[in-house]
Amino acid sequence: MSAHAKLSASGASRWLACPGSVSAEKGMSDRSSPAAHEGTCAHELAEIVLLNGGTCFDWVGKTLIENNEWTVDQEMAEHVQEYVDYVLSFKGEHAYEQRVDFSDWVPEGFGTSDAIIIDGDTLHAIDLKFGKGLRIFAEENPQAMLYGLGAYSDYGMIYDIKRVVVHIVQPRLDHIDTWEISLPDLLKWGEWASQRAEMCLEPDAERVPGNAQCLWCKAKATCPALQQHTQKVIMSDFDEIDSPTPAHLTDDQLKAALDSKKLIVSWLDAVEQHIKERVEKGGFPGYKLVAGRSLRNWGDSEKAAQALKDLLGEEAYKKTLVSPAQAEKALGKKDAVKIKDLIVKPEGKPTLAPETDKRPSITITADDFD
Repeated sequence: MSAHAKLSASGASRWLACPGSVSAEKGMSDRSSPAAHEGTCAHELAEIVLLNGGTCFDWVGKTLIENNEWTVDQEMAEHVQEYVDYVLSFKGEHAYEQRVDFSDWVPEGFGTSDAIIIDGDTLHAIDLKFGKGLRIFAEENPQAMLYGLGAYSDYGMIYDIKRVVVHIVQPRLDHIDTWEISLPDLLKWGEWASQRAEMCLEPDAERVPGNAQCLWCKAKATCPALQQHTQKVIMSDFDEIDSPTPAHLTDDQLKAALDSKKLIVSWLDAVEQHIKERVEKGGFPGYKLVAGRSLRNWGDSEKAAQALKDLLGEEAYKKTLVSPAQAEKALGKKDAVKIKDLIVKPEGKPTLAPETDKRPSITITADDFD
C-alpha cells in the first residue's frame, strides 16, 4: 500500500463531490508549502506532549525530533497547548496520531486521526487544524467522518460504540466546533461514500466543478469541466445583454456570478501558475517571465544606522506602539490578561456571505455610511 491513500480522508471533500478528480490528478506531485510544514510540526509537538507529558512550553527554543530543523517558538507552543488541553479534558481511552483503516468503505482507504477518545459508548474524533486561513466546521465534515468510520472499524469489536462526536480545533482562529452523529447514521453515510468511491475508480468518472472540490484540486488549471463551467457563468447567462454591468442583470444572474466568484478566481490563479511553470520549463506562447516590483533595502543595516544617526540624530528612528497581537505574543498567554481591558475590537466591516454561513446576520442603517 502506498504511503498516501489514493482516496485519502484529507481529500474526501474533493473526490466525494468530483469523482473524476482522482484520475485527473494522477501523476501530479504534491506541492509542499511553509504553512503545510508548519502544520506538520505543530502536530508532532502535540503528539510528543500528549504521549510523554509536560507542556508545549517545555519545548520553546528546542528542535523537534522528526522535524529536527524546526525550533518551537512561544506562539506555536501557546496554540498547540490549547489543543493539548482540550484533548486532555476528555476522560476515557485515548489514542494519538492513530492510523485508522476505513477500507471497508473506501478501497485502500486509510488515514491518521489526530486524537481518538472512547468514553463509554461515545467515540470522539478530534482533528487539529493549525492553519489560520479558512474556518473549518465539524458538521458533516467528510474527513472527520471517514476517521470516525475507521476508528469504529478498529475499535467497534472492543467497545459498544453508539455515537460519534467530531471535533475541529483551530487554536489560531480561536475556533472549536463539534458535531454528533449516531452510529447508524454514520454507517449509512459510509454506504453512500462507498458508492462514490467506486465511481472514482472508473476511467471515465464524471468531473463536477464546485467551490469545495476545486479549491485544492491539483488538476483545476487544465480541467475542461471547470473551464466550461466558468465560461457558462461568465458568458452564457449574460449573452442577451450588450453590457453585463450589475445594474442590468437579473437577481438570478447576479447570484450565479457571485456564487461562482471564488471558484472562477481560484481557476484563473491556477491557470496563471500553470502557465508560469510552463514558461519556466521551456516557454509558453505569448508569455515570458519579467522581474517584478521590489522594494529598496539597506545593504548593511548597521552601517546605515550609524550614518543616519550622524546625519539625522533622533529622526533616524521611527517609533510606533506595538499592536495588541504583537503585545500578546511578546507577553505570552499568562501575562496577556494584564492588557485585556486596554484592547477594544471594533465591529468588522459589513461583508457579503451566503445564507449558509454560520455567522449571525446584521442590520445596516444610514448611520453605518459616511
